Amino acid sequence: MNINRQLLEAANLNPTKNSRQEYIFTLCEYIEKNELTLPLYQRDISWTLHKCVELLNYQLLSKSPISAISMNIINNTSPDFAVPQVSFIERELLPNAVRGQMSVVDGQQRLTTNYKAYCNHPDLKNVVLDLGKGEFIINTESYRKNQIPVGILMNKDDTKLIEYTEKERALSSPIIVNALLQIRNKIKTYQYTINFATDLSEDEQINWFEVLNNAGSRVSIIQMRFSKLKAHGIDVYTQYTHVYRNKVLDYGYDYFTPQKANVSYPIAALNPAYEVLISGRHSNNFAPISSDTKENQLCNLKPEQLLKCFDVTLEALDKALKFIDDNRLKKYNRSDYVNYLIGYFVFHREEITDKQKKGLIDWYNSVNFINKSNTARRKIYSELLKI
Repeated sequence: MNINRQLLEAANLNPTKNSRQEYIFTLCEYIEKNELTLPLYQRDISWTLHKCVELLNYQLLSKSPISAISMNIINNTSPDFAVPQVSFIERELLPNAVRGQMSVVDGQQRLTTNYKAYCNHPDLKNVVLDLGKGEFIINTESYRKNQIPVGILMNKDDTKLIEYTEKERALSSPIIVNALLQIRNKIKTYQYTINFATDLSEDEQINWFEVLNNAGSRVSIIQMRFSKLKAHGIDVYTQYTHVYRNKVLDYGYDYFTPQKANVSYPIAALNPAYEVLISGRHSNNFAPISSDTKENQLCNLKPEQLLKCFDVTLEALDKALKFIDDNRLKKYNRSDYVNYLIGYFVFHREEITDKQKKGLIDWYNSVNFINKSNTARRKIYSELLKI
């Protein structure tokens, strides 16, 4: 009987033995020195502020440890093998990895949250420890006397907390100071279990990530593919998806639920610009809906072509939002209304006539996307473009 050689090799390798524990602050120091980095394929920061607060409270209050972090140790630094690395938060492309570089496969959101507190990042300026409630909370108003900003409590500089308590008289009593130092010490010495692998290929890392985190979900794959464009100087998040989202939010919409919609809706809105750039005509399965996203085709564009798609789409987004606002149309909290109008204004970039304007208003006031199949939604879009 033949026994597969790879099976025997796998039986002799136990990756669970390669793990250790590290303090939160030690991990933050690694991040600060770029000794702990992210592979280029990693998606953007996706956690909401509420999710960050949940993590901080779990670390402070829970009786059980947080789940493990997964890292790949880069020993083979050959450019043909090692995945390019980017820094945390800013996602700056880094020079070639050094031997022993630690690269996070799973755990980016947790590490980023702690690092933002460690460096007092403005993203967490509204997160405070409320001594009365006994937990971290979000406070968008002035800090109350019994509240300490998380960026002060968890600051990398030990003196920041003492200086803050000396300045705030209500916090200056020895009992309060001792309690705060005890809380800080717990967080500072809180340990994460780190599971290590060594010299995983990019495909092996992505497979590990998907099994741990997303079970191969479509949105994670989209985000990974677009993240790799950083190597060509394109950051799809700061240059496009964040801009799209902020423009929409500024007009009072908030249809970015669930979290994956932060990526899928803006990416779907690129379909019209792609079609105009490549063929100049509309094909049936290129509607600006999440099920029709064309991440492969978009990622295969030349960098200047993709940037052109961003610009054309954002220009059309401005027109769509202004059209709804100027004509006092009802604001439906669905991406369809905005994305379909984006498509219309991409295909009709010249000034629209009064007849087209009336047709668009009539379409907007009568169209219904509820309980429509993808086939029906594609037909609605094709008919819209004919106005």
